[in-house]
Amino acid sequence: MGVTELPAGGPNALAVTLGLLGDEWNLWILRFALLGSRRYNDWLALGGISNSVLSSRLAVLTAGGMLERREYQQNPPRHEYSVTRKGQSIWPVLITMWSWEKQWAPNEIAPLPPLRHSTCGNDFTPILRCKECGEDADVRSLDSRMGPSGDFSRSVPEATSRRRSTKSERRPEILAHTMELVGNRWSAAIIGAAFRGARRYGEFAEITGAPPAIVADRLKHLTEIGVMETRPLPDRPQWSEYRLTDKGTAYFPVVMCMISWGQRWFRSADGPDIVLHHKACGKRFEARLGCSACGEELRSSDIEAIDLTTSVHVPGSGWS
Repeated sequence: MGVTELPAGGPNALAVTLGLLGDEWNLWILRFALLGSRRYNDWLALGGISNSVLSSRLAVLTAGGMLERREYQQNPPRHEYSVTRKGQSIWPVLITMWSWEKQWAPNEIAPLPPLRHSTCGNDFTPILRCKECGEDADVRSLDSRMGPSGDFSRSVPEATSRRRSTKSERRPEILAHTMELVGNRWSAAIIGAAFRGARRYGEFAEITGAPPAIVADRLKHLTEIGVMETRPLPDRPQWSEYRLTDKGTAYFPVVMCMISWGQRWFRSADGPDIVLHHKACGKRFEARLGCSACGEELRSSDIEAIDLTTSVHVPGSGWS
């Protein structure tokens, strides 16, 4: 499946991306699809997911073009799900999420195994780079402006009735701390506004369009988990502003990889939602990832997740 055209005036690429990737079970299913799961019972055998949740998430990922459903048996009818190019190319988002989670998740969350770059044989963290010039990139090195479809009202995924895990059904426990940022649509909007330069409560409310009580709740929560911090205003010490911490700033590569992936595969009829330029070269910015150990560009076929007993390749077709 190729690029999905989004109707003018509707949810933009960022909203669709957050809707797909801000769901723990979607990420869990994609993770094992990339590792070879194809049939319904493959995921059920891994345990923890109910039939209803698996069916609904497979339908969402198929509708989103990340999985392709194929009949492999007619009587009775049976289907399998293969990962499309769109689904394979999600790996930079997963790798940056993995790296952020490994560094910043609380100690009580089960640690993730390190990532190893088979080209150089070293453990690594992914480094965000500019596709055009190959130089490293961070929030200070980019100029951004909202595109024709970039209104924040179109960038927040629609509320859903996602069913959470019950006592008899475990949570997927994949990138659990990351879900604190992308699993709630308003948390994701607040983080996006912070990277755009919002500092004061009123700025967050104006940019996101969220109700005041939600803005206050999300700012409080993001401060509690260490992604943001409060600082007194120089001119009004009794008032505070909100700033991203080192932990929050370190999430920037995830955001950029999500934007690059989303705008590659989901295109609004009235234009892009955000336009980025790299200050160093002046070109339109698209995210690429480099190896922190050897400096070479990362490709999915050269990445392994290492634990004490095995190594697992993260398959895919790279950025092609």
